[in-house]
Order: sequence, then C-alpha cells, then structure tokens
Amino acid sequence: MATLKDIKLKIVGVKKTQQITKAMNMVAASKLRGAQSRMEGFRPYAGKFAEVLESLAEKAGEETNPLLEAREEVKKVHLVLCTSDRGLCGGFNTNLIARARQFIKAKNEQHIDVSVTNFGKKGRDWCRKQGLEFQSEYLGVVGGSFGFNIASTAGQALIEGFLNKTYDEVHIVYAEFVSMARQTPVLSQMLPIMPIASTEAESEQEEKPYLAEHICEPSAPELLGDLLPRNVYVQLYSALLETSTSEHAARMAAMNNATTACKDIIGNLTLVYNKARQAAITAELMDIVGGAEALKG
Repeated sequence: MATLKDIKLKIVGVKKTQQITKAMNMVAASKLRGAQSRMEGFRPYAGKFAEVLESLAEKAGEETNPLLEAREEVKKVHLVLCTSDRGLCGGFNTNLIARARQFIKAKNEQHIDVSVTNFGKKGRDWCRKQGLEFQSEYLGVVGGSFGFNIASTAGQALIEGFLNKTYDEVHIVYAEFVSMARQTPVLSQMLPIMPIASTEAESEQEEKPYLAEHICEPSAPELLGDLLPRNVYVQLYSALLETSTSEHAARMAAMNNATTACKDIIGNLTLVYNKARQAAITAELMDIVGGAEALKG
C-alpha cells in the first residue's frame, strides 16, 4: 500500500499537470478566435469564387484549359496532406492520417503510385515511417499565422507538376471545421478542376440551384486562364484555414478534457489519502490502547 508521502506527491504532481493543461486550454482558445475569424471571413469569398468559376467553365468547355482536362489514364496521383506540427490535440492528426492511409491504399490496389506534399510535422513523420515519396514539406504553417502567399507558392508547384505530367491528379486531405466539438477529415480533388455540378451525387433528385449568368469581359476562355490557377490557391488556402481552426478547437477540447480528468484524479487521490491517514491514526490508537492494557496487566 502506498504511503501518505507517496500519495501526497502524486496529488502535487497531478495539480501541476492540471495547471499546464489549463494554461494550454487558454492559449488554444486565444488562437482559435483569430483562426476562426479568418476562416469565416474567407468562406464567402471561396464560395462565390467557385460559383463564378463554374459558370465560366460551363460556357467555355473543358477543352479550353489543360487544368480542366481529365487524363484518360491515371498512373500517378499526388496527395496534399494537412496536419499539425504539434500533438496534444486528441485524435485530430490520427483521423487525418487514417483518411490519407485509406486513400493511398485504395490507389495502390489500382496500381497507381502516390506522392505526397506535407503541411505539418505529424504528416511528414508518418510519411517517412511509411516510406512514402514526398516532394515538399511546409512546417510551422498550420498552427501559426500564415498568408495567402504560402498557398500560392505551394499551389504553383502543384500546377507545374500537373501540367508537366509528373502526376495525373492532385487531391488534398484536410480537416473541415464543423463545430467546436466536430472536425471532419475531408478528401477533395484539386486537379483537374471539377465543376461543382459534376461532384454532386447522381442519386440526388433535387433540382439544380439557380446559377447566375455572368457577363464576361474579356472572353470566358481568357478569364479561365487567370482564374483556374487562382482557384487552386483558393482551395489550398481555404483548406489550411479550416485545418488551422480545427487544430486549435481539437487542442482546446483535449486540454479541457485533460483538466477535468486531473480534477477527478485529484479527488480520488484525496479520498485515498484521507483513508490512509485515518487508517494510520487508527493503528496508532490501537497501539496506545494495547500498551495501556499491557501496563495494567
């Protein structure tokens, strides 16, 4: 049985851990507010951009730009994996890596090679352990403050690889921020760019929503030449914003759960400490009474 000193040291240690988890919870909450504000501010722009691009693509046709043309035979696929640089955020990275593993396994079964671009140390470390081919890595981006230039630089490299036929498709795995308690891993195709209408399930019987008619000046093909590369940057930047917000929310929830768990452990240890102290007092009283009875005899 543990001594009173051992139990007391455990209580002190758990209290210090509780202070750390509480501080990390507050830091995550502070970063979450900024990340969520940037994400919510960019979502309307990304949605409207996709709407205009779909309208132009329908007018111009797929043959007007190579970024719209699907390859007849897909031999190599590139995956952009967005994870965090640090842990202590529950199953956040595990879920993203599991989604990437599922995608890579499905492509390998079709005899398709997969290469990876990593945003975050956790995904980079996993790729190294699996022996996967990765072309570039961007560390210290997701969890911090980053600008649109990061997405444009990485997006330009992806576009060049696609146009040079280094790979035939580009997909991205990121965490979509749904709510404070839910961050969903999402797999999305970036290249070739697919119209929004073609990504809808054919089984849905709902009518297609009204799409505004846009007046093009200059022509739609000329506009697509500028807008299609920017669409890749927008998709990548939006995914990074979603992943950053999701990371802070996941870490905040994980640290809140850890703080609550520390409180429960302290309560249990305190109960054990009181029982052990009471048992020690009772044992001493029994010794005193026994000694007194022995002296009387």
